[in-house]
Amino acid sequence: MSKQTILGRVTQLAKANINALLDQAEDPQKMLDQLIRDFTNNISEAEQAVAMTIGNLRLLEADHKEDVEAAAEWGAKALAASRKADELRAAGAAADADTFDNLAKVALGRQMQSEKEASTAEPTIAAQTEVVAKLKSGLDSMKTKLTELQAKRDELVARARSAQAQNTMLDAVKNIDVMDPTSELSRFEDKVRREEAKALGGQELAASSLDAQFEALDDLGKSSEIEARLAALKAGKAA
Repeated sequence: MSKQTILGRVTQLAKANINALLDQAEDPQKMLDQLIRDFTNNISEAEQAVAMTIGNLRLLEADHKEDVEAAAEWGAKALAASRKADELRAAGAAADADTFDNLAKVALGRQMQSEKEASTAEPTIAAQTEVVAKLKSGLDSMKTKLTELQAKRDELVARARSAQAQNTMLDAVKNIDVMDPTSELSRFEDKVRREEAKALGGQELAASSLDAQFEALDDLGKSSEIEARLAALKAGKAA
């Protein structure tokens, strides 16, 4: 997987418009679950790719450091060989002085090679450093998006459950219509009213029977008084 491909994927996912995706989804909750899985997998893949890119950058930096240090060492060796050649030439040992001058030339050649390698690596290191910075920033954005997705998903699930509970309650209320004469509640109310009417009728009937009994008792009392007065009349005549 190339660095450009990695950077492109990270940038595209980091800029994903979650709200627009949800508006297009038939089942937002399922889409969020799938997006969370995709983001999690992509973050894992991106982390591995970024880690590899960082590792390669560190190797380049280490090689560059070695080239810089090698150039300094070869420069020091060239200087030492040149000084030794000057000392020998001053002492009259021209042949030995030439040998050390040749060594100084070899050291200078190695120094130049190391400097060239270090200089060639510097633009690559700078470009890789910029890529790594962008990849790290993209990863941070992806992780932020993942947190946002998870929060959206939890919010959506809570809202869906609340709406479902409200709809269930409304359906239950619709099924119990107290104004509907065919409903169970109305039939039960009619039955109660019939029982109440029956009780009232019984009470009225009982009251009528009791009144009749009292009237009969009154009539009996009147007859008894008449008989008593008749007997008194007869007793008075006999006296």
